[in-house]
Amino acid sequence: MDRQTEISGRLNGNFTAQGFGPISGVFSARGASGTILLTDESSREIARSPSVRLRAGNDSTFALFHVIIGNRFHWERRENQIFEGDLVLQSREDETIAAINEIPIEDYLKSVISSEMSGTAPPEFLKVHAILSRSWLLAALGQKEYGREETEPPGEVFEKQGEIIRWYDREEHGLYDVCADDHCQRYQGITKIVSAEAEKAVRETRGMVIAYEGTICDARYSKACGGLTEDFGSAWDERRVPYLSSIPDALVSHHVIKTEDEAIRWILSEPEAYCNVKEPALLEKILPDFDRETTSFFRWRVEYDRQELETILQEKSGIDFGTLEELVPLHRGPSGRISRLKIVGTRKTVIVGKELEIRRWLSPNHLLSSAFIVTAEHDRHGKVERFVFHGAGWGHGVGLCQIGAAVMASRGFKTEEILSHYFPGAALQKMY
Repeated sequence: MDRQTEISGRLNGNFTAQGFGPISGVFSARGASGTILLTDESSREIARSPSVRLRAGNDSTFALFHVIIGNRFHWERRENQIFEGDLVLQSREDETIAAINEIPIEDYLKSVISSEMSGTAPPEFLKVHAILSRSWLLAALGQKEYGREETEPPGEVFEKQGEIIRWYDREEHGLYDVCADDHCQRYQGITKIVSAEAEKAVRETRGMVIAYEGTICDARYSKACGGLTEDFGSAWDERRVPYLSSIPDALVSHHVIKTEDEAIRWILSEPEAYCNVKEPALLEKILPDFDRETTSFFRWRVEYDRQELETILQEKSGIDFGTLEELVPLHRGPSGRISRLKIVGTRKTVIVGKELEIRRWLSPNHLLSSAFIVTAEHDRHGKVERFVFHGAGWGHGVGLCQIGAAVMASRGFKTEEILSHYFPGAALQKMY
């Protein structure tokens, strides 16, 4: 949790802070004049300091109340979460505070693979995810420690007349290494069931990463590619990352999308793909409960009245387009994901990119992906009255397709086979 005016929770077991004896029970923390005021459930002051570290005793855990998960995505909600390890409360200059969980990397990974997907997913998939999540984390920590290359900006926005191109990446979190939500990796402590298989997957892959030419891979993944994964440059800065190139999510070959007609045919089709799965029993086994609420992810449909979409666009972009007339794809990646979209209105015409910004502008939360086609429906006077979106996939589509990989594991593929399928040219490497 970060930039909160107040954080509350419960200390289960014994915690200690510098200068204070054992602490347990309900607590509340507020930012005030550059310090944190920590109180117990009877409002008795426990500590007042710019930073408070609560050290966990043996077998102690802590809960944080009303934690936002899926921030600004369609599954956004609040839940109470339980964590192991130490709790650090840190004040910020704007009198908000951050709650930071300090925990060993391997314990962090047990939670990540049980938060991103389900701890009941096939064991080979859990090992794949443990290796990927470790790779992503160590690559991120390495960039933070040694400095980021100029070709790897943390997230950029380029604006010129009539064009706004923005992408989001791992902005360095000054007070902590990684955040706990989809912006980095889902980390929900021990709130979700950390199965014996998840613990075994982390233990059996301890220290293992995927590497390309000796360097730890910046291992990306998303929920469902829609049949073709996407190139790195379609979602982030435009550079070639060989192991993050578009591949078919199937044993059969699917041709990459090169024209608008090909995109239309692809998105309106139901091609063979690992992530083209509808069996309820399998989805229940591999997906967390809140992800299962999204029942159409391989191919999906959304529609808006014109006025409704005009309102969404103005709220998300801050731009008054007037009467919305047309949405025109200008560039698609090989999976069909749009990276530059022209939005035409009577008052304003703007080109927007990249994929996440497009998804953000065109939905009250986010569209499932930017691999979509749009049909405008007109009234009898020829005026647009409705926009219908048909789309493919869930997420940016780069790297591992989580649902596809889980299905591969359920069909008997081994860890190495799954990794080599999604990350061509990468190899396993043991770091510790």
